[in-house]
Amino acid sequence: MPLPLLGTAIRRPDLDTLRDWIFDAGRAIEIQDFVMPEVIAGDTSELVADYRTALEGHEGPRGIHGPFFGLDLANPDAEIRAVIQRRLLKGLEIAEALGATHMVVHSPFTYWHVLNRDNYAALHGQMLDAIAACLAPVLTRADAVGCTLMLENIDDTDPAHRIEAIRRIGHPRLKASLDTGHAELAHGRYNAPPVVDFIARAGDALGHVHLQDADGHADRHWHPGEGRVPWAAVFTALDRLPARPRLILEVRDRPERLPETVRRLEALGLAC
Repeated sequence: MPLPLLGTAIRRPDLDTLRDWIFDAGRAIEIQDFVMPEVIAGDTSELVADYRTALEGHEGPRGIHGPFFGLDLANPDAEIRAVIQRRLLKGLEIAEALGATHMVVHSPFTYWHVLNRDNYAALHGQMLDAIAACLAPVLTRADAVGCTLMLENIDDTDPAHRIEAIRRIGHPRLKASLDTGHAELAHGRYNAPPVVDFIARAGDALGHVHLQDADGHADRHWHPGEGRVPWAAVFTALDRLPARPRLILEVRDRPERLPETVRRLEALGLAC
């Protein structure tokens, strides 16, 4: 089975810039305007209505990036987790209004947790319990609106931690997201495994991929081909999976160059 058509992350102005390229091919989109605290906590009705109008005629899959700033899914304080739940539930309300079938959320695992797993022996299990408690009502609502949460690697250096949390929770509306640039950063700075190993470890739990390039030093969100991510190996690893995750280009600037970027990947026989 071929890999899916490449989609793209967008903010509202990007939709105007890339409309024909997105709409003509039915590409997937991931709406990212709702991640900021002041947006998700405020009145989003006008922006949602604007998107609904702008997306008329779009037939590709849709998703949103959920809120994440300061929202630690493994926070041990139940009162703080309640705030996190409200923010994520608001994200699902927006997802439902926009016909989005995935919402990206951030993993809480870091290199510190890897270094100190033996030093604080109970911590890993406590984190898994806290994640499960935090997401329980969110996953119930996600199931009701037909939206899958995608747990994205952020500071993760052990690719198994996210997958362990997903399999332990065992909910069909929770899958893994893989960000190629984040994995490359973790590999370059913290001696984490290469990005292809993150993909292989995710296996059939992988539902979503952020495709972005980096230099192993910082979170660049460059266009594929501008950093050092081994794209041929990445697409080969994705092709070997039993799953067919949603593929989303997540670049930080020059969105008008995305059609050119995809043409370069097509010329290499990697993507469409």
